[in-house]
Amino acid sequence: MKIVELRASPTSFPLPPEASVTLGIGRAVKRDAVVVKVTTDDGLVGWGEAHHGRAPGAVAHLINTTLRQLVLGMEAADVVGVWQRVYTRQLASHGMGAGASIALSGIDMALWDIRAKAAGWPLYRLLGGAARPIPAYAGGVSLGYAEPAKLVDEARALVAQGYRALKLRVGDTPERDLERVAAVRRAFGDRLVILTDANTGYTVADARRAMPGLEAHGVGWLEEPFPAHDHRSYALAVTFAKVPLAAGENHYTRFEFTRVIEDRAITILQPDLAKTGGITEALRIAALASAWKLPIHPHTSMTGLSMAASVHFLAAIDNGGYFEADVSTGNLFRDRLTSTPYTLDANGCVGPLEKPGLGVEVDEDFLRKHPVIDGPSYV
Repeated sequence: MKIVELRASPTSFPLPPEASVTLGIGRAVKRDAVVVKVTTDDGLVGWGEAHHGRAPGAVAHLINTTLRQLVLGMEAADVVGVWQRVYTRQLASHGMGAGASIALSGIDMALWDIRAKAAGWPLYRLLGGAARPIPAYAGGVSLGYAEPAKLVDEARALVAQGYRALKLRVGDTPERDLERVAAVRRAFGDRLVILTDANTGYTVADARRAMPGLEAHGVGWLEEPFPAHDHRSYALAVTFAKVPLAAGENHYTRFEFTRVIEDRAITILQPDLAKTGGITEALRIAALASAWKLPIHPHTSMTGLSMAASVHFLAAIDNGGYFEADVSTGNLFRDRLTSTPYTLDANGCVGPLEKPGLGVEVDEDFLRKHPVIDGPSYV
């Protein structure tokens, strides 16, 4: 089962005004992704997603040139060997750290899809898991900066669908952020779990002003108030209130998570399977976190591939938390690029798909019709 072909396809689509959301990193104007296809000599095909990194063309080019040459001819089942080869020959030794980790993630996910298809099992079974309900929160690029009344209406529609937890975007100003959180809390009371995400939009002073109010409103966590590498600010902020600090979507590999865990400021860990080094590395991160009794709530990327993979992953680890369900408006990567990646039940939970591999089909014609659009995803 040798790898005979590997191809990454960068893809984009523009967002209409009604689907554009403003959050801490700007206003969303388009969606980007990188879809990875791996083919073996016996005809098996695996699919994976590499995060766009705001540079989908560059990520795809790295995969289609350097990384492709490194892994062609290797055993597709040898996910650890492929991971280690890319790590030693590219990620660890020649820079491109985050970019190489993102690119490797897409390859690794596709190889796990192949392994599970070869076994005839859904991925969660191959990973040693079991089908079970996994609590989901309403997330994705959604619930952004809006007037409190409008935000409550958005939240009400999601609660009606079955969600019992949702994530609000903060990072605007502490005052406006707290107004929005307070409005949602008043509307739904304690029956709704409210999480928040600043998308690195806070200063230390902002966090000092906001966090006591977030605690008073019973917020479950404050995600990414600062950039991933700003360890000192996280260490300061943990003293401001009892709201747990969350991060991880922009931390790469178990080596970066080791410091995060040992610093003891961030206690909600959110590796992204399409960024941190793929499923292989996410399993290592989950095991590391388990030794510290810390939960894993993976960040979910743009396409149904990452979404389905995240559910399988959560079904196979002993410290799994929430699945981040994408509730954004008009996400073609969720609704058209792939078949349905998950279904929400009446209790606000999802479960892993039962078909072999990731369990989703990919529409290659969609990729041909939606080439990459240059420029930033957020303005």
